Amino acid sequence: MVNRQSSIIKVFKRECKRLTSDWIYLFGMFVAPVMAFIFFATIMKEGSPTEYPVGVVNMDSQSTTSRNLVRTLDAFQMSNIVEHFTDIAHATSAMQEGKIYGFYYIPRGFSQDANARKQPKLSFYTNNSVLLAASMGMKDFKMGSELAKASAQRQVLRGRGYTDEQAVTLIQPITIDVHPLGNPWVNYGMYLNNMLLPAIMMMMIFLLTTYAMGVEIKEETGRELLSLANYNIVKVVIGKLLPQTLAFILLGFLYLAILYGYLHYPLNSGIWPMALAMVLFVLASQAVGLFFISMIPTLRLGMSVATLWAVLSFSIAGFTFPVMAMHPTLQALTNLFPLRHYYQIYTDQALNGYPMSYTSWSYLALLLFILLPWFAIKRLNKAYLYYKYIS
Repeated sequence: MVNRQSSIIKVFKRECKRLTSDWIYLFGMFVAPVMAFIFFATIMKEGSPTEYPVGVVNMDSQSTTSRNLVRTLDAFQMSNIVEHFTDIAHATSAMQEGKIYGFYYIPRGFSQDANARKQPKLSFYTNNSVLLAASMGMKDFKMGSELAKASAQRQVLRGRGYTDEQAVTLIQPITIDVHPLGNPWVNYGMYLNNMLLPAIMMMMIFLLTTYAMGVEIKEETGRELLSLANYNIVKVVIGKLLPQTLAFILLGFLYLAILYGYLHYPLNSGIWPMALAMVLFVLASQAVGLFFISMIPTLRLGMSVATLWAVLSFSIAGFTFPVMAMHPTLQALTNLFPLRHYYQIYTDQALNGYPMSYTSWSYLALLLFILLPWFAIKRLNKAYLYYKYIS
């Protein structure tokens, strides 16, 4: 027992010296995650983007109804009317140049046709190459159109002798009461920061794990490393990855403390389920990186595969595109990504506050990832002993 501890400690001390002397480790473990946090926390500090620049083409500018409609549209939170255009051609040109994200078109004679019940058409155009801005602008445009329709209907009903209360009942016989669950503020920061920050940390773990283990092959120092651990590859892995494990777990706890303690993001399950998920997530991410470099004991190729797997995680985890809408084959493949299981724990625990037993499969999956590299670690041992690196 004493020899085992001393061997691991020797490798641990050796790795700590490498960590402090190589800027790649310092950048990946501290600089990049902190910069990512500052960037995303700053860009999403308002919760969701507002005041998108839009334009208006009001061909019925002489009427009170159309001017009221424009003022109503400008009062919406998401839209900010920055320019009034004389025709569609100029508005389209401004949208193509990126000056506005969309424009609202009010046809000539709109007020007169509405009062005469001739069903005038309101049109709005959005630039869907910028998806978020287009969807937000579309939402305000549709709301403005609905309000314009309701106003016209109320005028007609008033002319027929109905009171305002009766008119509202006829215009909207069913009142819709919307209650968004989990994130009632519809705050993009609460939703995305809880996943983007762990995802970026996961990418750094993938890369640094494959780099730390693979650079020994490139520099042909694997045999020297094994000698410190009495030629026990398990001791080598534990000693080399332990400093990174501790650093990333502390970083993950810092994320949790800031997100849930300082920013007060929803945490309906308490901190312990998320803390356990973070520890397992860090270990699972390291295990995946170790598996890649064990199966492909070449630094360049191992890091390339790790990068590819990390990038795919952003798309297939389910927080950018719903897994239920994916092809059944892709739905099955999502289980091969640690980020997917962390996302499920986050939604079930932090957002919905379900019992931990409800997410037991996700916790178990992260544990299974930790066992993954031990089926391929003998290849890494052979690479340390016999591989000759060819640049």
